[in-house]
Amino acid sequence: MRRLRIWIGALCGALLLAGCGEPRPVSPRAALEQRRVALQKELADDPEQLAQQVELARVLFRLGDGVGAEAAVHAALGAGGDEAALRPLAAKAAAMQGDGDRAFRILDAGPIAPEMIGEAAWVAGNVHLDNGDLGAARDAFDRAVRDLPRASDLWVDVARFRDANADALGARDAVDYAIELDKANSAALAYKANLVRAQSGLMAALPWYDKALAADPDNAGALIDQAATLGDLGRYRDMLVSLRRAATLVPGNAQIYYLQAVLAARAGNYRLARSLLQRTRGRMDDEPGFMLLSAVVELELGGEAVAATWADRLIDVQPENLAARRILAVSEWAGGDADGAAEALTPIVSRADADSWSLLLAARVAAELGQKAASAEYQERAAALAPGEAAPFAPDGFGLAAGADAEPLNPAKVIPAMEAEMASGNAARALSRAALLRDANRGVADAHILHGDAALAAGDTRLAVQSFRAARDLDAGERTTLRLANALFRAGDPAGSGAAIMALRDSQPSSIAADRLAGSLAMDLRHWDEAITHFERVRQRIGNRDVVVLRELSKAYAAKRDRARATATIALAYRLQPLNGEIMRLYADQLAQGGDVRGATDLREKMEQVGR
Repeated sequence: MRRLRIWIGALCGALLLAGCGEPRPVSPRAALEQRRVALQKELADDPEQLAQQVELARVLFRLGDGVGAEAAVHAALGAGGDEAALRPLAAKAAAMQGDGDRAFRILDAGPIAPEMIGEAAWVAGNVHLDNGDLGAARDAFDRAVRDLPRASDLWVDVARFRDANADALGARDAVDYAIELDKANSAALAYKANLVRAQSGLMAALPWYDKALAADPDNAGALIDQAATLGDLGRYRDMLVSLRRAATLVPGNAQIYYLQAVLAARAGNYRLARSLLQRTRGRMDDEPGFMLLSAVVELELGGEAVAATWADRLIDVQPENLAARRILAVSEWAGGDADGAAEALTPIVSRADADSWSLLLAARVAAELGQKAASAEYQERAAALAPGEAAPFAPDGFGLAAGADAEPLNPAKVIPAMEAEMASGNAARALSRAALLRDANRGVADAHILHGDAALAAGDTRLAVQSFRAARDLDAGERTTLRLANALFRAGDPAGSGAAIMALRDSQPSSIAADRLAGSLAMDLRHWDEAITHFERVRQRIGNRDVVVLRELSKAYAAKRDRARATATIALAYRLQPLNGEIMRLYADQLAQGGDVRGATDLREKMEQVGR
């Protein structure tokens, strides 16, 4: 028997070690590096070899080395290369170095060989796209695909262009064709992952990142995007593994530092987060996410003035960013500038759906400014814990019907006209304008959202549900799914509304809104454990600053006869809203059940006084 075990052990060991002596497959990047070295050695002996110089330039393009590629193109010209044929390659090298203007000057400097016109158009398309000139980019890419219809990498850039143009369906078609042309195209697979993330959620994107990295383990961009997705899923250890691997490939990459800072901030290590943000050395200062994280980190570290600066910069770019406005308001208030805090809060508290936290801060700021009536009004709205509904349009009176009639497919003209028409009660006209935009842009989620918002405002919930479903098919994020859930609920389909919310929760586990709504659904169904799970996740993300979340948690804990937690959470809610009748009643009940009769009596007396 012992001998049998030895033989079995030997056999298993042999199976485990089988193939260990075989060389590991070379990654695409490693193969390119090997070819680069071989070409450079060959050219060191004879730099006049034109074909090898051109091949070297193309290898360096694949490796992302624009400077080296430009040197190889110049060497090819020195070896007698045709300037008209090499001009697109020289332009591409300039564009890769971030110098789009020089790329255009190179392309315009002389004729281009007929066989290279497609590559020239490809370069121009990418530069136009980077410059935000989508019309010119479209023309250039159209010419490029006519000349190079089976270039897989070109179709990836076409997908990138269509995505920038909000054409989700077109982007999906383009990247699918890129994969069909080259199933091992790691860049195409990684971009497919990004599109799937937007369309179907975080979990659905992970297999595509795995495919991209199986095709090329050294695809740093895929590793970074995978890390961001894992972080949003709360899988921080896996996120860190991906980031560390990416850092070995692109050391000093600003996006890696930023994501590491996000990880540190989520762990509460704000000093480390600040240090990591500083290592980006200004390379991400214009990114909205970077600005918001910087503001949060500085506020947590007591740098209110710096936090206010970051928040102010973000508001300049995104005036409707309510999180930035809250940070600016609390920073200004903490820094002694009550007027600045009031100004930052005004766009929030003027909304019918203003949150209680902002209303309470506005009440304190107004009181400090001597505005007692305004302070009382804000406190009353906050204590109600029942915000109104956000209007789909914010009429500002400057939309002109004539301009929209002249350019019915120009959103910049149409949306202001719709605002004015909605304000004047002409919902039917606004809806017809939205229908024209939607019909011309079936692959654009925003067009369906606009149509759904108009339909909902006009009272046609059935049509709104149809539009929001179409939008969610293109983009399964919060902005589409929450609209769909709201429309379904209004249409009398609470089950469908709940299903939409749970689908969002499953596909976007980091969605605070999905957890809040899922928690509320669980409360309605008396599923206390589920409700606690959802609300505790929200609480973990935002802290103890939402009275409704704390109230619902207290109710759920009380239903499970966990008096200690029920009392602790309602006490936190009471600190935020000491004048709210329901909060006082719930707190008094918990105190009474815990034997604190005096405390319960005092609270009930206070509740009666407030009621009078």
